[in-house]
Amino acid sequence: MSSGKTVLIIDDDEDFQASIGAFLESEGYRVVRAGSGREGLVKLRECEPDAILLDIMMETMNEGYGVAFTIKHQPEYERFQDVPLIMLSSIRENPDQRFPRAEEAELIRPDRYLSKPVDLDLLLKTLAKTLQHA
Repeated sequence: MSSGKTVLIIDDDEDFQASIGAFLESEGYRVVRAGSGREGLVKLRECEPDAILLDIMMETMNEGYGVAFTIKHQPEYERFQDVPLIMLSSIRENPDQRFPRAEEAELIRPDRYLSKPVDLDLLLKTLAKTLQHA
């Protein structure tokens, strides 16, 4: 169960935010929503979430990657580098193709990757498992 854990949803799709947020709240999670990468970084500092659901492609093509890179590599976000990051995308692709493991790769590998539309049971299981190991 959620134990009142806070999940930050960063996604420019208001309907997605509302539906996933309401679902997670019904499961006992505290949900904070952000409609852009910039807003997400502000909310991150304000709410200090236990996990982040991050859309890869928002207003700009790769805004999600930029947010992930900022969280994982910018000194001012160092205290958030271990917050589990679950990336979401409507592009169906094998995560190992999308996020190569090569040492020299500049891409940020999420802790988990889910395709949209999100399977709600899978989302709950993924969140629980991710938070258990955090």
